[in-house]
Amino acid sequence: MSRDVVQRRRWLRALFAALAIGVVGLIIWPNETWLREQWRWLVTIRPYLTSQVQPHVLSAAHEGMLKPGETFRECADDQRCPEMVVVPAGEFFMGSPPSEQGRRDDEGPEHNVTLAQPFAVSRFEITFAQWDACVTYGDCDPPIDDGYGRDRQPAINVSWDDAQRYVAWLSRMTGKRYRLLSEAEWEYAARAGAQTVYFWGDEIGKDNANCIGCASGQDARRPVAVGSFAANAFGLFDMYGNVWEWVEDCYHFSYQGAPTDGAPWMADDCSRRVVRGGSWGYYPADLRAAVRLRLTTGYRAAGVGLRVGRTLE
Repeated sequence: MSRDVVQRRRWLRALFAALAIGVVGLIIWPNETWLREQWRWLVTIRPYLTSQVQPHVLSAAHEGMLKPGETFRECADDQRCPEMVVVPAGEFFMGSPPSEQGRRDDEGPEHNVTLAQPFAVSRFEITFAQWDACVTYGDCDPPIDDGYGRDRQPAINVSWDDAQRYVAWLSRMTGKRYRLLSEAEWEYAARAGAQTVYFWGDEIGKDNANCIGCASGQDARRPVAVGSFAANAFGLFDMYGNVWEWVEDCYHFSYQGAPTDGAPWMADDCSRRVVRGGSWGYYPADLRAAVRLRLTTGYRAAGVGLRVGRTLE
């Protein structure tokens, strides 16, 4: 065989090899992100899911036997997911009467709401520790803490869009329906059977919440660790003050035409959503059970966080 033939064959083999590598590269390169995601699922998320979440998810039988006031957690510890409290079915008057001091126009008309089924609410506001689990094992962005600390501090600088990613992650990991509360569910849970301005009465009192003028020792300084004040009759902490909490509803300027079954009100302009409960940087009048604030879905601030709900099947 001549030297020219040998060289030609070597050249052809090299050409075919280069073409093969190029084809493989063209196949893999557009899917590089997909490959990284699959690798992360295999080595990080799946082991976490199988060891820290799945063994703790409620069975249908267990879920069906839950009673109001009982608690559950669908992960290994409360550093990874929220402790949930079962809230009973019931009815209440939503909004505030015209005579309530500090009342705003969007708190009426006062109307009766019936919640026909129990549901679950996180005992505390979602903490940084719980949010950071979604950062590590999900697709949440890490919100800044503004130097106030993390761990059991309430997650802050969280937008409504961010909150939706968090509840979607909880739902995906557990196979259960985690979500934001509706505005009616939030107020029902905050009042816990009371029709007074706050669940403890009509005056802010002392050491009941974290706000400007709440006489708590931390007034207007910073958000404080969750559970720093007494729980309401449903066993829920920090429903008033500390951080505003996103709910599902689109904002409306009045309750005229609002749902009466506790469902979120999703009609009309949804560019602004509702936050509830007041925060450490607001006054007692802004912590009233009926107070509503509207924010754009991308808004973030050091006084805005979230609490989650869960549908019980």
